[in-house]
Amino acid sequence: MPEVRVVGADGSNLGVLSTDEAIRRARESGFDLVEVNPKASPPVCKILDFGKYKYEEKKKQRDAKRKQTVVEVKELKLRPKTDDHDLMVKLRAARKFVESGNKVKLTCRFRGREITHPEVAAQQFDFLLSKMEDLVNVEQRPTMEGRAMAAIVSPKPGVLHKLAQERIQKERAALKAAADGHPLPEDPDAEPEELHEADDEDDDEDDGDEALEGEEGG
Repeated sequence: MPEVRVVGADGSNLGVLSTDEAIRRARESGFDLVEVNPKASPPVCKILDFGKYKYEEKKKQRDAKRKQTVVEVKELKLRPKTDDHDLMVKLRAARKFVESGNKVKLTCRFRGREITHPEVAAQQFDFLLSKMEDLVNVEQRPTMEGRAMAAIVSPKPGVLHKLAQERIQKERAALKAAADGHPLPEDPDAEPEELHEADDEDDDEDDGDEALEGEEGG
């Protein structure tokens, strides 16, 4: 481009300059020449610190992302015969999901004659919900959905407020690191490590049980 409209580092309008002249002035100021509005005629460039400009743009994107937070629904699957040890594993996973700002859907699937004893699943749900009442609001009480029972919980406002405060602290730490010339800390909005829900290990055993039941019936 032969010429550009230039905005100085202090925000002043330097007018339309040749591109070479604009670059020279930026170098003399110890800054960079950055195109900020390529669609204008002539294009608009600003003399600024490009590293700081990139960081501020990234911060704006993080702020916008935080205002448009999408709450995910994590699902944890149970079986009527889930034992006490595995139930505690599910509880720890559910609490970690909620503490990360996610909703949690608890699902207990029934197979064969298990569906004739929904009270077993109801007891599991009562236990889990009672152990999470400090963190969650119950959006959906345990309800039958076909051959499954399901409940949904969401983080209490206090949990979300704590997460927001932690983000602010991390952003302040990032700004201080940038000002001191240190490497920036991890992105405060980076996705947390995913908690992988293992497949039911007893599915094959269930299939075998049902086959045996059929043979005995025959």
